[in-house]
Order: sequence, then structure tokens, then C-alpha cells
Amino acid sequence: MNVPEYITAQWIDSLTDDTLLAVDQLLHRTFAQIESEEKARRGSAYDLMRGPVELTSAWDRWTRVNSAARARRLRPLRV
Repeated sequence: MNVPEYITAQWIDSLTDDTLLAVDQLLHRTFAQIESEEKARRGSAYDLMRGPVELTSAWDRWTRVNSAARARRLRPLRV
């Protein structure tokens, strides 16, 4: 699946519901992996909004897609 570097509303609008859910799952998996690594590294000092650019970027990309899926009344699955 080809996810652009910059996720825009126009790109999201071009996706079918099934594709949007697949992208949501992919981006969530990526975010969760980076977040897990950062939590292990920082421990109790972990703070999402003060994390490295890679972490906050992964969160931003996933939440844009996730919000769009929820706006369409879709229910993203977490596997």
C-alpha cells in the first residue's frame, strides 16, 4: 500500500472505506511499534507530545486517517 509522505484530506477522500481501514491499521501498527520502543527507552519520562519527531509524526499520520474513518462511521479494528 502506497501511503504518501504527507497525508491530505484530498488523499483520504480518494480512498474507499476498505482501503481507509487498511491504511488505518497499517499506520496504527507503525505508531504502536515506535511508541513501544520510545516507552521502553524513556520509561516513566515518556511523553507523546515531547517525543522524537518520528513518534509524533507517526501519531499525526495515524490520527488523521483514524479520524476520517470514524467520521465515515467506520470501526477500525486492532489486530
